[in-house]
This record gives sequence, C-alpha cells and structure tokens, in this order.
Amino acid sequence: MPFELTKELTEKIEALIEEKNDQELQTHLEEFHHADIAEILDELNMEEATYIIKLLDSEQTSEVLMEMDEDDREKILKNLNAKEIAEEIESMDTDDAADIISELSEDIKTQVISNIQDKTHAENIVELLKYEENSAGGLMAKELIRVNENWSVTGCMTEMRNQAENVTRVHSIYVVDNKGKLKGRLSLKDLITAPSQAEIGDVYIRNVDFVDVHTPGEEVARVMQKYDLEAIPVVDEFGRLVGRITVDDIIDFIREEADKDYQLAAGISEDVDSNATLTEMIRARLPWLILALLGGFIAVKVAGTFEPAMENFGVLFFFTPLIAAMAGNVGVQSSAIIVQGLANGTLSGSVIQRLFKELGLSLLNGCILAIILFVGSHFLLGHDYIIGFTVSISLITVILLASFIGTFVPIILNHYKIDPALATGPFITTSNDIFGLLIFFTIAKLILGF
Repeated sequence: MPFELTKELTEKIEALIEEKNDQELQTHLEEFHHADIAEILDELNMEEATYIIKLLDSEQTSEVLMEMDEDDREKILKNLNAKEIAEEIESMDTDDAADIISELSEDIKTQVISNIQDKTHAENIVELLKYEENSAGGLMAKELIRVNENWSVTGCMTEMRNQAENVTRVHSIYVVDNKGKLKGRLSLKDLITAPSQAEIGDVYIRNVDFVDVHTPGEEVARVMQKYDLEAIPVVDEFGRLVGRITVDDIIDFIREEADKDYQLAAGISEDVDSNATLTEMIRARLPWLILALLGGFIAVKVAGTFEPAMENFGVLFFFTPLIAAMAGNVGVQSSAIIVQGLANGTLSGSVIQRLFKELGLSLLNGCILAIILFVGSHFLLGHDYIIGFTVSISLITVILLASFIGTFVPIILNHYKIDPALATGPFITTSNDIFGLLIFFTIAKLILGF
C-alpha cells in the first residue's frame, strides 16, 4: 500500500517525541521506508527532526539524510557535532558520504573526516572530493567488485565474498590486471558454469563500456542511456579502475540538471524552491527581471524613434504585441529544440545544416501565419490591404530572425561552455522583442513611407 503522510501520523510522531517515548517511536518508524521517514521529517520542526535523526541507528539515518531536501539536511547537520556526523558517514557509500561532506564548512569538514574510524573509507571520500562535482569522478562510488584476470574461478569466488560485504548492490563484476587496469567484465553465469580451476582471463568479457574520471556527467548519462547500463566503471588517466557510477546516481544527476535548466529557462539564476528564503528568491529572480526591464526600455526607445508612424498610421501600434509575442514564441521553440538536442546528444549535422533546416521550417510557418494574418486583418478587423500586407511581411521577417537567434545562440553558448538552457528564457524573449519591433517599424516605414 502506498505511503500517505497524514495529519494524524504527524501528530502521533510529534506526541511520541514530546513524551520522549523512544522505544515506541523507533518501533513505529521501523514500519516505514527511509524515503517515507524523510518525508515525515520534512513536516516536523528542526528540533523534532534532529531528535529522530539522533534516535535512529546510523544505517537508517544515512539513508534518510540522502533522501532529504539539501537545505533541510544542511540545517539538521548544523545541529550535529563532527563526531555524530562522522558516525552517520561511516554507514554511507563513498559517493553519498562525499556529497554530504562537500556541503559542510571547511573546518567542520576536516573534523568530520578525522573522526571517521574506517581510515580506508575516509581516504576514499577525500579522493572523491578532489574531483569536479558533476564529473564522473565526482559522481562515482568506490565500492565495487573487482577480480584479477589471473585468479582461478575458486579463488575469485572467495575474494568476491569478502568484497561484497562493503557493496550494497552488485551490478557488475569488473576484471583488472596486476596493475589495476580495467580489462573487462565478468558474467556471473560464466563464472558459475566455468571449471573451478579455470582462470578468470579465460572466461571474462573483454568488451566493456567505461568513462574516465574527468568525463562530464552529461556524457556519462548519454552513454548509460544509449547502452542501457545499470552501472558503468570509471578509470583514471592510466586506465586503472577507480570506481563505478550506478543508474540511481545518474538519475539523481539528470533530475538536478533538469531542475536547473528549467529554472534557468524561466529566468531564475540560482537553484531555489518554494521553501527558499525571501533573500534567496530575490537573488535568484531579480537579475533576469532587471534584464527584462532594460530590454523593455530599449523596446520603448525603438518604438519612440518611429513616432511619425503614430501620427499617420496609429493602427500599427495595435499590432506590436502580436509581433513581439510571435518573435518570442518562435525563438523559444527553436532554442528549446536545439537545447534538447544538445542535452541528449541527438543534435546531428553541421551548424549550417541545422540553421537552414530551422530557417526553412520557420519560413513555411511564417508564410502560413502571414496569410492568416493578412486575411484576418482585412476581413475581421477591417484594415486596408496595405496595412495587412505590411504586418504580414514584417511577421515573416521577424519569425525568420527569431528562428535564427533561437537556433544560433544556444549552439554558441554550448561552444563556450555556457549552459545553453540560458537561451530558452528571458534572454531570447527580450532580444527578440527588441529586434522584432525594430524590424516591424523599419519594414512599415519602407512600405508606408512615413
């Protein structure tokens, strides 16, 4: 039965905390998945949430902490001392532990690492902290099963049992040589059916997909999606096996990147949510609103330079919202397709080919829309043919320019390592509004002669 967080459940948890009835509280929480407990903690105040975190055993707590919202987790960690945080870290996989520690201040980070009892675990975490957050090295975990190509099947089985104690899920068995270099992967079926004295080198699969520690997370996601992988090994600069990335980690990465891109496209420059503080929301939203305001000033200035049009052809100004809206819509459509293609690696062909394809599509759409506008302008609105013709020609031109900007800008941004999602938001809309009005009145001036 799906978990449902009810008011009655929350009140019961709060009552047990107030009574300090630890035994019943633990028994009650054991019924729930760690993700459900994280949802419960989200409804409690910080003191109550911290009480439960300290009450649960480290294995439960580590799972719950990873399911919590990053801001809430940070607040709870501030209520724990370095030793208590280290105890929770002990039960985490190295990738999760590194994510938690990276959120701490430098002085607390050092104290926590020094309080981790398992020195190998601590060294592995420190190693992961050296890599870029969104690189394969930053996403990988050190826990995996590795076997040597020179081992016998019997010796391999024994060694795998020992290694499996530290691995939560065994997605794959990786084969290395005496220098630790990745050679291939081992099928569990082939291992079980092979003769006991056979060497691993005779039965392992040499074809294996892998990434190196500096591979961007987007490329890791693309490879795993393309080859339908549950896990992918990670090697260092010398080809030595140093970790693995599992599908759950890459899904988390994809979700976070999608959230960032969505907010960026909406004109929000920082990662915020509905629970963010007023200051954080202002800092995230205000820069793009200021840009939009400046763009509005420029658009007003552009319109002001064509003041004679108001005197002689005032009806043109009734079409300015239409021209600006169409420019913004076409620009966002074009840029959205390009950004999507860049994100999932499906953008094929040269830049010129892509540009001509988008321009051709926009020309066809523009002509259809211009015909509808021309007919509607005369028969529905009662304007002269010359007005309808002027606005229609302007519309086609504006659509072509918006398509050009929407296609070209995200490709250029991506080339210079700037998130192309920036091109689907206020940047495109504002620039197309300005250029759209400039083109509209320039063409109107050429045709109508004001």
